[in-house]
Amino acid sequence: MKKFLHSIVDGTLGTIKGSCTVVRDFADFCYHSYPLYLKEFRESTSEQHTYSIRLVDIPACIVVGLLGLIVDVPLYTIIALIKSPYMLFKGWQRLLHDVITREGLFLETACVPVAGLAFLLWPLVVIGSVLLAILSSIFVGLYGSIIVYKERSFRRGVAYVVAIVAEFDEYTNDWLYLREGSLLPKPKYSKRSRSHSSESSVGASTRKGIKNGSVRQDAPALFVPSLAPSRSVRETIQEVKMVQIWEEWMESIELRGKELLDANIVTEDELTEWLRTKEAKQDIVGLGLPSYAFLHFMLYSIEAGSNGLLLSNGIEVNHLNRPHDRLLDWFFHPVMVLKEQIKVIKLEVEEVRFLEKLVLFNGDNMSMQSWENGSVVPQDALKNAQMQAISRRLVGMSRTITKFPTYRRKYRHVVKSLITYCQEKEVSASTKIQFNRSASSVEIAPIDV
Repeated sequence: MKKFLHSIVDGTLGTIKGSCTVVRDFADFCYHSYPLYLKEFRESTSEQHTYSIRLVDIPACIVVGLLGLIVDVPLYTIIALIKSPYMLFKGWQRLLHDVITREGLFLETACVPVAGLAFLLWPLVVIGSVLLAILSSIFVGLYGSIIVYKERSFRRGVAYVVAIVAEFDEYTNDWLYLREGSLLPKPKYSKRSRSHSSESSVGASTRKGIKNGSVRQDAPALFVPSLAPSRSVRETIQEVKMVQIWEEWMESIELRGKELLDANIVTEDELTEWLRTKEAKQDIVGLGLPSYAFLHFMLYSIEAGSNGLLLSNGIEVNHLNRPHDRLLDWFFHPVMVLKEQIKVIKLEVEEVRFLEKLVLFNGDNMSMQSWENGSVVPQDALKNAQMQAISRRLVGMSRTITKFPTYRRKYRHVVKSLITYCQEKEVSASTKIQFNRSASSVEIAPIDV
């Protein structure tokens, strides 16, 4: 029974959970992060800075957009339907070739059932490709309006509507190893030179080999991306992954949150309110706590004398071993610059406490006065201004990070853990009080001699 259950669940349940996670992260980005981007955009737009909209081009954009829907959608549909039988039989031919030669999916015996399932489900893949081509043609046709506005030319918009059909025909020919190029006209619709990808495609290069007299090689059974240059095992072990940094920051937020809960700076009601609210609130829970943890993350690295960012497990993230992630590329250098600025001004302990209040309450004087943590406002005006600027930059970085798709899902788990910590602390306190009351009410009976 367990083997039968594992044969169904293994490889399927994880895929379903991963798909649901992707959908949830995308929903968080659309519902929470995107409104914040729009709000910041509205606030950053001043009256002196205007965005000109050429009203003269609007009628041309509308006409070209409608023309794109009228022309591109039917032609895309016709091309996809005509070439769908080729795609169906080409796929079956490839699979049959792999069965005979024991290549591709049929290379390993354990993969034969999967390859057989792929053979049966290939018509569904073809149908899905046709539907996807029809759906994408709607957006491709509407993009002609953008071409008109960017190029400031109605003629180029019409040329785009015609040329994009030829590009789609040429692209599908390359994928299906049909004749090179397209019979449809392909006028130039952009001032910038456009190089078509068919010159470097597999089908085009194969056909050129035939024309030059070389032997034609069969297409690979599976698309294999270019491999990264090989590295030593030592370099692979020392490389820090992005997930390690995410987990480290979330653990730091949870640790600092417990400290603030013990100090009664953050309450359970505030955590519950943030968790129940539908809109992303940039309050002490939504923004102050991550910024506060971010500050201690850098202070910990400065105190340890690290040249980069030091994780709690002793691993140092620097320019050599940092993960080469596009999101981290935007933040790593500014974070290192901010860390050096904090290091240069040489803060005292009381000044660090003041910087903590600035970051946690985002400069709110009323809230800062409610927390007596032994902080002292710097008497030097220059140093005070530097600390104010550092707090604003740090809060701004944290605000930007909170807009990432995966952040809200991970941060909600941290908030739930903090609420559980509050409840456990209340239960232990009430249990201790009841125990003291019961112990004090016990009367010791006298012993008869």
